[in-house]
This record gives sequence, C-alpha cells and structure tokens, in this order.
Amino acid sequence: MTETNFQCGLEAVLAILGGKWKPLIVYHLASGPKRTGQLRRLVTNVSEKMLIQHLKELAEDGVLRRVDFQTVPPHVEYELTGFGRSLADVLAPLCQWGTLHIAEVAMIVQRRSHEATMA
Repeated sequence: MTETNFQCGLEAVLAILGGKWKPLIVYHLASGPKRTGQLRRLVTNVSEKMLIQHLKELAEDGVLRRVDFQTVPPHVEYELTGFGRSLADVLAPLCQWGTLHIAEVAMIVQRRSHEATMA
C-alpha cells in the first residue's frame, strides 16, 4: 500500500469525488436512499455504465452503502454512510454558490463552447 501525501484537504476530497458525476450522486443521496433508476433520472446525461461504475467506487470508498433487499425482481438502494453524509454536508454550500451564480456560469460555458467550435 502506498502512502499519499496530500498538500491540501481539497486534494483529499478530489481523491474521493474526482469525476463529473460523483458529486451529483452524493448530493442526491443526501435527501435519502435512492434506487439506481431514481439516480439515473436525477443525474441527467450520465450513462448507465458510468453511473454503475461511480456507485461501485463510492461504495468501495465507504461513501455510500449498497442495500440489496434480496427480492425478485431485484430491489437495490444506495444510501450515504456517515462518512458520505459529512461529504454531502460540504457539497450543499457549493450547490448554493452554483445557484447564486447560475447565469454567469451559463455564459462562461456558452463562451467556452463557442470558442471550441471556432478553434
């Protein structure tokens, strides 16, 4: 096992939440357990493969727990662990910041898209 020396706490957060969809998965699970289909609808534009991969990684990292109800048809839910809940709590202010600056961010994304098509 190799030791990782993070220079900043944000590096530690990104080691867990790195990726486009993981923060959104954690954010949506903060309101309670969800089935895979519910998460697929809430985390828009994520592929089934990527959603399953991120759910597996977050479970392996102890951020969420996969609960299999052992029924037919299969019923599986995902819920945050205590560790995951503490992470969701710090994502809430980021969501508020994004909501507050949504128009400005939309203009930035539009500008980037325009510049990429011009290149």
